[in-house]
Amino acid sequence: MAKTEQANGLNMGVRKGSDPELNGSAEQVDKYGFTGGAQRYSGDNAEEIPIEVLREREAKWLEMLNSWDKWMAKKHKKVKERCQKGIPPSLRGRAWLYLTGGKVKREQNKRKFQELDNQPGDPKWVDIIERDLHRQFPFHEMFAARGGHGQQDLFRVLKAYTLHRPEEGYCQAQAPIAAVLLMHMPAEDAFWVLVQICEKYLPGYYSTKLEAIQLDGEILYALLRRVSPVAHRHLKKHKLEPVLYMTEWFMCAFSRTLPWASVLRVWDMFLCEGVKILFRVGLVLLKYTLGSQEKLKSCQGLYETMELLRAIKTQYMQEGFLAHEIIALTVSEKDIEKEHHAQLRRWKETHGDLHCKSPPRMHGAKAIMKAEPPSRQDLKQMPTIIVKSPLAPKTDEEPAEAERESRKTEEKKQNKMIVPPEETVNPYPSPSDPSPLLKPLTIQGSKESLSSAEHDTYL
Repeated sequence: MAKTEQANGLNMGVRKGSDPELNGSAEQVDKYGFTGGAQRYSGDNAEEIPIEVLREREAKWLEMLNSWDKWMAKKHKKVKERCQKGIPPSLRGRAWLYLTGGKVKREQNKRKFQELDNQPGDPKWVDIIERDLHRQFPFHEMFAARGGHGQQDLFRVLKAYTLHRPEEGYCQAQAPIAAVLLMHMPAEDAFWVLVQICEKYLPGYYSTKLEAIQLDGEILYALLRRVSPVAHRHLKKHKLEPVLYMTEWFMCAFSRTLPWASVLRVWDMFLCEGVKILFRVGLVLLKYTLGSQEKLKSCQGLYETMELLRAIKTQYMQEGFLAHEIIALTVSEKDIEKEHHAQLRRWKETHGDLHCKSPPRMHGAKAIMKAEPPSRQDLKQMPTIIVKSPLAPKTDEEPAEAERESRKTEEKKQNKMIVPPEETVNPYPSPSDPSPLLKPLTIQGSKESLSSAEHDTYL
């Protein structure tokens, strides 16, 4: 049985009339790229950040990315705090690439993605992937057009993963994960971040029989007893198995559950701190949806409870409220690992040994970097932008350089040569720049999408 059928807890059907080619009308696009038909992804719930604060945060993130190894080694707490506040949109793709270790993987495996991309792929997986493409965020401008560059890149990333891990293949829940990544970075970068999420953050989640997600469901259920005894008793009373309500939450990292501003904020924290963030989000939603007798009056049975969890009130999913509750909830990596071992013992008693031997789970960016220390070359940004302050003290090399430039200028004057000044092009214009200096790029096909060597992120 294909894994797409096994993950029947995932409600991934495409909505009627979601394809603009069929609708024949162009809808207004919000700041996240979603059209008017995507009310659930509306930016109305997003926190408004003053532009001067945003520019300050961008400067701080640029400084961190330029010395990433030092910040992670000596100031990881500050990195975590800045992820909790939300990564600036213009740098989110590059930050995710660095947080996950995807940048290091890409540098250590040059041309690997191109090699996988050029292979035809297993027909079994290719067929399933092609059938899933139009179901991923059909209201987003990047994936709306059938056969458009977004769907083509999504196919490339998912097919490459099946070739990279043929024993694992493809799981339907990987598609929304890859789609979110492609909204923020080129295909090659998205591939390596997907690899890191599947292998380091959520190992075993997308394997046959979905044993890892079932185990984490039991862990969530056990932690709920401490966080909200009322909600725990209610779920136990109605024999509501965790896998029935948390499968899509965890396997898609809440990308198909929360308003978009909340999705991005959760991912900023998740890719920094690891799976504990997904547990905290799940616990917060359960606590505020089922955590009091007053709230439980309207759901006296299993069906009513499931309906309530499928339509969680917007107020509990708003970016500001959710982020505050996630940070305040005291569920640590140690709590999760302790419960993991307890549930693993119970699993072996009732089911025997696990069929899937997944690698140990890494709890966040710091653990990943510690396990595989990168070199400075691996972390070097391409392209590197160096802006020298006129107030900075001159080094010994600078006078000699200035003298050479002066001599060249004199020679040009003597030869009566008029040379126009070289125009400096910033490959990372801020989203608010009225007229970016980059020339417009016409994408002829998926293979001509912006490469990671040209841009670290889509702006």
